Amino acid sequence: MSIKISEIFGPTIQGEGTLIGQPTVFVRTGGCDYRCTWCDTLHAVDSGYRDTWKSMSPNQIMDKIRELSDGKPILVSLSGGNPAIQPLGELIDLGRKESYSFAMETQGSIAKEWFSKLDHLILSPKPPSSAMKTDWDALEGCIKAAGDKNKITLKIVIKDEEDYTYARQAGEKYPDLPLYLQPCNMSPAGMDQNGVDMDDIHRRTDWLIEKITNDGWFNVKVLPQLHVMLWGNKRGV
Repeated sequence: MSIKISEIFGPTIQGEGTLIGQPTVFVRTGGCDYRCTWCDTLHAVDSGYRDTWKSMSPNQIMDKIRELSDGKPILVSLSGGNPAIQPLGELIDLGRKESYSFAMETQGSIAKEWFSKLDHLILSPKPPSSAMKTDWDALEGCIKAAGDKNKITLKIVIKDEEDYTYARQAGEKYPDLPLYLQPCNMSPAGMDQNGVDMDDIHRRTDWLIEKITNDGWFNVKVLPQLHVMLWGNKRGV
């Protein structure tokens, strides 16, 4: 069984969403069925980078995770691209036997039966500013595949009013799922901290906080990308 891998790195911290701040080893797969306008990980998405991706077996990936974590169980974050494209069930089985836990973030466009093996499933449907169209039936399939709703959270990137309206509708559609809003980072992929427009991110964050408080939308959380604040859009951190 072969898995396309863009990069494996860590330990570092999870920079966004419900697991923000938690020590993590990242397994970033290669390949994606989306092409979001503001994608900050094109090296794991665009087929032009295909030659940089490695085909690795679950055992090879687990060996690298053990090496990075010094054999100590840690959260493993499966990301991409869209990691749901890859056959990750066996990797999760291997890690769980050694007390590693697994989180995965996906846009919710592809459901796999091994989602039920995850400890955390972060569904991040893409809003209008991404230029992608959400298939709500596919996202519903991902929720059903995960089984336990207690392991599922929603995370939506917000650029503008249209995205905000989209997020409100998603929150109404899934009121029993925790929802995190993330101000959109429009800075180019690969930029270090000096190349990221933090002023723009701060303005967008202030605007978003004002929106939810003025609207009385109190069952949602607004969080920035902590890793962008610390390191910009650099790879491998």
